[in-house]
Amino acid sequence: MRLKSEIWVAALLRTNAVNGHFGAVIRKGAAEAGAVYVIVNQLDGTGRLYGPPPGPSHDDAGNRLFEVEAAAPLAEIEQALARRAKIDPDLWIVEIENRSGKYDTPI
Repeated sequence: MRLKSEIWVAALLRTNAVNGHFGAVIRKGAAEAGAVYVIVNQLDGTGRLYGPPPGPSHDDAGNRLFEVEAAAPLAEIEQALARRAKIDPDLWIVEIENRSGKYDTPI
């Protein structure tokens, strides 16, 4: 069973908050099944963008799959996501602050 995007994003934020990483929803998408993009702000003007891979977005167990799409200045990442949001109005954008460039995935 797959979790709704809205529930998965809430779990992502909670998991990261418990581990000391601030996070926020930048853009709220479709509650049921909107694509989720995660920006990891490395707090030095750069970040990493994680997004759904081409093909299946979930594994056999129903877990969301992500791949690093970009490691770039935050302004470039935000511009790329703004272009995507024009094409896909249902997408979610979540930002996590973590110097390591990684985020903690909810179970």
